Amino acid sequence: MNYSSPLQALRLHWGYDDFRPLQADIIDAVLGGADTLALMPTGGGKSITFQVPGLMFPGLTIVVTPLISLMKDQVDNLRAHDIPAACFHSGLTRAEARLAMQKAELGKIKFLYLSPERLQNERFIGELKTWNISLIVVDEAHCISQWGYDFRPSYLAIAALRKYFPEAPVMAVTASATPAVAADICQRLNFRPGFRKFSMSFARKNIHYLVRRDVNKPERLLKVLRNTSGSAIVYVRSRAKTTEISRSLITVGISAEAYHAGLCPEDKNERQQRWKDGQVRVMVATNAFGMGIDKPDVRVVIHYDLPSSIEEYYQEAGRAGRDGQPSFAVALVAPTDRTTLSRRLAEAFPSREYIADIYEKACLFIDLSLGEGYNQVFDFNIEEFCRDAKGWPATVRSALQILTLAGYLEYVEDPDARARVMVVCRREDLYDMDFTPTEEQVMVYLLRNYPGLFADYVNITETVIASHLSMTPDSVYQTLLALSRKHAIHYVPRRQQPYLYFPSRRIQKKHIEIPREIYDVRRERMKERIDALINLAFGNQCRANTILNYFGEITSETCSTCDVCREAARSSVSTTAPMQLKEQIRYALNNGRELSITELAETLNLRPESIVNTLRSMIDRGEITLKNQTLCKLP
Repeated sequence: MNYSSPLQALRLHWGYDDFRPLQADIIDAVLGGADTLALMPTGGGKSITFQVPGLMFPGLTIVVTPLISLMKDQVDNLRAHDIPAACFHSGLTRAEARLAMQKAELGKIKFLYLSPERLQNERFIGELKTWNISLIVVDEAHCISQWGYDFRPSYLAIAALRKYFPEAPVMAVTASATPAVAADICQRLNFRPGFRKFSMSFARKNIHYLVRRDVNKPERLLKVLRNTSGSAIVYVRSRAKTTEISRSLITVGISAEAYHAGLCPEDKNERQQRWKDGQVRVMVATNAFGMGIDKPDVRVVIHYDLPSSIEEYYQEAGRAGRDGQPSFAVALVAPTDRTTLSRRLAEAFPSREYIADIYEKACLFIDLSLGEGYNQVFDFNIEEFCRDAKGWPATVRSALQILTLAGYLEYVEDPDARARVMVVCRREDLYDMDFTPTEEQVMVYLLRNYPGLFADYVNITETVIASHLSMTPDSVYQTLLALSRKHAIHYVPRRQQPYLYFPSRRIQKKHIEIPREIYDVRRERMKERIDALINLAFGNQCRANTILNYFGEITSETCSTCDVCREAARSSVSTTAPMQLKEQIRYALNNGRELSITELAETLNLRPESIVNTLRSMIDRGEITLKNQTLCKLP
């Protein structure tokens, strides 16, 4: 389809009247053929900046992204807006991958999402060279930089695409990058002279950054939620905590849900929708919650557990106040958190010997012989493996991730992997097939309720089908397998557990070498990021400025809204203006309100000790009274 302007494409597919700040400038640069770096904070609308140009260019847009979940979310979102798209990742069946290849080759899709590892496959590159590629997009571009917080060596292969498509501009987008990372991105992608760089300010002036230091986090959490209103997110670091904290909130009358990567897709969607609709106030979640969340009226984001970097903290805190209204980002910090953060470094980077040992044990666990495994996928029960290997799950996962970065295997956790179906026979052949009554019932249901089955794989849910047809989920599963055996459909059951993909054959443990860039450099960078986060949580500088300075924005003005700035304002209250303070106290105690000294001080945004003398004076003069530790105004 031809579009008269980027704005027409935006209105037609997304229904927006106009672009957000900076989006139109970025789109114009890309359409003008310039290599472009776009630094846009969470919620800034990054995807629009490459999806609109991709629609307007004549050929295919390649989008390289590191997360399978993000890849699938983007493809589903594009299809929902009537934009043909497909993705490649190691979780696809051969039939699904072949179909995506055919669509790309025939020009039937506009966007193809790839994992960076796919660009290391020579056969795939051979196919790719024959396609009409108009734009190359690198999403989460900080992953190409050794200075970034999630370096992926496979990203370095992206620059090689330039020689195959010299006319196609390269666009790099990311939500958070320090100046060093931004410069490294441009260099590693071989940006051409005249490249453009766009950066939105990282300042979110409507967000009040607060640190609350307390050994009793559960009590402090309740206090924060009771002193604020509106939708809230509480971030924790473990799945068990999401359930534990959400239940504790419910018992005291605060509606809450738990959300983590281990939930089935139906539960995730249902809980997320209840929260979006305002039926539930608080979502207690791991960092699995947030991808694609566009709820504008989140009033408070609480970090019950701290993440491992300012980048992560900023992205998660930035989910508050997207409507521009005043909102709070509250970090609950206990003295032990400093040690906890430091311990994460050891968990993330076990010894090289340990990593090599995990490689060998993983190969034995899946019964993979030396010299075997090339281009194969194996189901991998991580819980059972940790028990067999006597390994701590967090450390085992870290070892597998480092082995992934080093290219020895690819460890993939894909909890959102849905069951998928495609009709593989001709429509007219369905009438001649010998179906049992149950098979016919399921087949008719599929055809009536899942459009597009003849053209592509469609996500299905066996439990939903079972409910509508008054069958058990297992009987639906067996029926779908039977239909697949009769070559009426191709059925891909939901993958219930992680898997290992081997891009090369198994080698001996002694030959495992972890490059310095993947281990030593990344470890040092992580230490620097943890130290920066400790400074944010335990330091006494303006919180907003600490974040801005980290991202290279230098400002001399303090925010006046974070806890540090508010404390400074309290301390500067003049003792020579008692009349003004008395008026504030009288106003706070109007209408028969009864407050403790602490509650009154919080209401006035002052420290308790700064108002004690004035309270004594007012009590002595009979203006207020103190009874049972509660202050009230005398009539």
